[in-house]
Amino acid sequence: MKRSIFYTAQYHRIEKKIVEVINEQPSFLNARTEGSTRAAGDAIQDLLSEKFPDILGDICCSYDKNFARRAMADLAFTDKDGLYYRVDVKTHRLDTAFNMPNLTSVERIARFYEDGKNYFVILMVQYAIQRTKVKANKVHFIPIEFLNWNCLTVGALGWGQIQIANANTININDGYSRKKWMLKLCDVMMEFYPREIEKIKERTDYFKRLKEHWQSKEDD
Repeated sequence: MKRSIFYTAQYHRIEKKIVEVINEQPSFLNARTEGSTRAAGDAIQDLLSEKFPDILGDICCSYDKNFARRAMADLAFTDKDGLYYRVDVKTHRLDTAFNMPNLTSVERIARFYEDGKNYFVILMVQYAIQRTKVKANKVHFIPIEFLNWNCLTVGALGWGQIQIANANTININDGYSRKKWMLKLCDVMMEFYPREIEKIKERTDYFKRLKEHWQSKEDD
């Protein structure tokens, strides 16, 4: 299999360039929105969507930023080796106590990674707000398989939603094996689903008892 940019020094260069692009902007917000974490996050995403081909440079052969709101990614590109990268832009304001961002569903990543040429990439921007200016402190630009499972969790939505347990703690294994990461995903889900079945059984039993209670009542 062809080697992606994540097995070279290129992705660290991209991380540094993203920090530079964000921090050279004179102002992101205005007096009305300077306290809004959502406004800052949207502004960062819009900026990166516009500037990303320039950030990538000659790595990029094709680029797409037209994705639906609930799509798997915010932007995507293909490199000169024909490898395809879907990028999910996440932002984390450093003065917030807790942030638990959704990444993707377990079904989507399983199907997407059936093709070895595909990469699902997390672009996490950690930033602070200084009046109307956004200052990027740290950027992670990594495939999901570089995220250590000790900082991930699975939420009970659909097939299961992979989440960062706390955006203040992101543990990265540079160069980690996709095969090992996907095998761990399988182990995680085989533990997760039986627990969900038990929860559903408890809820079913509750409503069974509730129904019996109401059946014993007379109509008003």
